[in-house]
Amino acid sequence: MFEWMAWTLPVTVFFCSIGLMLVGMTVWEIRSPTEPRKGFLPMETTRGDRLFIGLLCAAYVHLAFVGLAGWITEWLSLEAEPSIWIATLIAAVVLTVVMRKG
Repeated sequence: MFEWMAWTLPVTVFFCSIGLMLVGMTVWEIRSPTEPRKGFLPMETTRGDRLFIGLLCAAYVHLAFVGLAGWITEWLSLEAEPSIWIATLIAAVVLTVVMRKG
């Protein structure tokens, strides 16, 4: 069923994390409805809006990292491409900032 995708550990962790976040946000929204607020984003957002924006940012961080990995390897004279876990940590920080301050 899932043979079309390369299910490595980072990919599995990424998608499981997204699923857990969606379940957690649903429960949180049912227990405590959100009020729109204005943070550093240029519009009023709810928790769900900030989660969506944060997940988009996480996807772009990963795409940029994969696209630039070869260049980073050359520039830093590394023997192998840097681990995708670096992009995952950066994406987690970006998501946390957007959720808390966005």
